[in-house]
Amino acid sequence: MSLLSYEGLAVLTVLMLALDLYQTRGGKVTIKKAAIWSLFWVALALVFNAVIYLYWPLMSPESSYTNSEAATAFLTGYLLEKSLSVDNLFVFALIFGQFAVPEAIRPRVLMLGVVGALILRGIMIAVGAELLTQFHWILYIFAAFLLYTGYKLWKEDEEEQEDFSNSLPVRLVKKCVRVSDDYKGHAFFFKDKKGWIATPLFIVITVIALTDVMFALDSIPAIFAVTKEPFLVLTANIFALLGLRSLYFVLEGMLTRFCYLRPALAFILSFIGIKMLLMETSYAIPTPVSLGVIVLTISAAIAGSLWKTRNVTA
Repeated sequence: MSLLSYEGLAVLTVLMLALDLYQTRGGKVTIKKAAIWSLFWVALALVFNAVIYLYWPLMSPESSYTNSEAATAFLTGYLLEKSLSVDNLFVFALIFGQFAVPEAIRPRVLMLGVVGALILRGIMIAVGAELLTQFHWILYIFAAFLLYTGYKLWKEDEEEQEDFSNSLPVRLVKKCVRVSDDYKGHAFFFKDKKGWIATPLFIVITVIALTDVMFALDSIPAIFAVTKEPFLVLTANIFALLGLRSLYFVLEGMLTRFCYLRPALAFILSFIGIKMLLMETSYAIPTPVSLGVIVLTISAAIAGSLWKTRNVTA
């Protein structure tokens, strides 16, 4: 992969983050505005997919992928990461509710969460790609981890919600620094007569950073089952995460209606784990088949959820 491709991607990512931050200025995001921007981010990913299809040899002269293979791998990885990122939204909604995060600062909190996830996943992709190059057997560890994660997600009781407000990271922070009861806008700390004191926003960011780590541990091994091209893995993650904030505000009031999403994600993770196990065999699952399975599974889960909860008021 040429250095120019990564340089161009870095510039594009910064510009897209700036644009995303600009469109949520003021702190209030309407559903209509969020829906328009969600469609924009999806359209931008599809445009980038077309660019890969047209110019892949120029972007990666040393790649063994054809234009079509590269474009299919990116689209499959993007849809996989987008599907898994929806699970992030449930956790974000839970965190915001448990910590009573004011609506005005939620866009900024989500932005910090997205930036943290981008940095973390970039590091994990670089490390993961190098490990796969040096130690091919790690593929099977990734596969086992995905199958285990899929099983846990399948058995998870959605009624038993995790209490983030009393989690270990929160207790550790409260032991190290004083924490105020009230938010102070976007401030993490402020000073009183006794010295510096943290706001609840600092706790929220700490918890979100921890969830970023946990979600990255699921998503990065999963996408390596689709493609081992680091550039495609990275770009699929970037485009999936960039639309996460807008998608949150579109689905914020509807998250409880997606009752079949967790089982669908459990099936997808298990399927990807099996795909990874079969990669070096005569039974290897082609990427276009994986793409079809992901699309059909998520579509069926969304349609089934909306139908089952059609009488539920969002």
